[in-house]
Amino acid sequence: MRNALTIAGKELRSAFVSPIAYVVLTGFMLLGGWFFFNLLARFNFLLQIYSSFRNNPEALTRLNLNDFVLAPLLHNLSVVLVILVPVITMRSFAEEKRAGTYELLMTSPLSIAEIVAGKFLGTVAFIVVMLGLTLIYPAILVFYGNPEIGIIASGYLGLFLIAVSFATVGLLTSSFTDNQIVAAVTCLVILLLFYVIAWPAETAGPALGAVLKYLSLTEHFSELVKGIIETQHLVYFASVIVLALFLTHRSVESVRWR
Repeated sequence: MRNALTIAGKELRSAFVSPIAYVVLTGFMLLGGWFFFNLLARFNFLLQIYSSFRNNPEALTRLNLNDFVLAPLLHNLSVVLVILVPVITMRSFAEEKRAGTYELLMTSPLSIAEIVAGKFLGTVAFIVVMLGLTLIYPAILVFYGNPEIGIIASGYLGLFLIAVSFATVGLLTSSFTDNQIVAAVTCLVILLLFYVIAWPAETAGPALGAVLKYLSLTEHFSELVKGIIETQHLVYFASVIVLALFLTHRSVESVRWR
């Protein structure tokens, strides 16, 4: 475990040595801030309109910060992560191969599991930093409004799980090649497939439609954003993460076989 943490620390330090980390964090916060500002302005506009319906006071009860601000914000951030996570993970193994240090890593006394775990933990740490910076948005809502804290926590749990799932796919694609661009594009295509796989579910028939919805990352993420934490959603994300890490382990291990 100590070796994995050492690799994770090295990965995190190397990320902040390059400008990629700062570009990713800046872009993520700029887009998140723009989404938050517009969603909040729209909520305020709707609040003014609904307030004019004095004969229908129940209309105001339909407006809440969780549904009209936080949920759309988290969905928008998940779309941004589809684009940015491949940029974060593309260098994990591909850079090692390009720089010629991959062979040294493979011949070191470290086990394959420690190497993969170290890369994974380093990437997760960077994701935690990214998502941690966005906590300013729900903090503003809590300070000035009255959103439901439980739904906020559930939504951020979903955002963290979907981001980690994206990251494991990125590690897998990075282990296939020494070209960072190829790794990033391959990861982006796979993530987009997982993102849109449930689109034809309504016309695919009940059995196939149910399968497509279950395979969709966004379907499970959407339930968590609504505050619905069920075992099937947690098991799904855990399965994606474990499967991707297992395939990454086999991909890296195949180098030693050769």
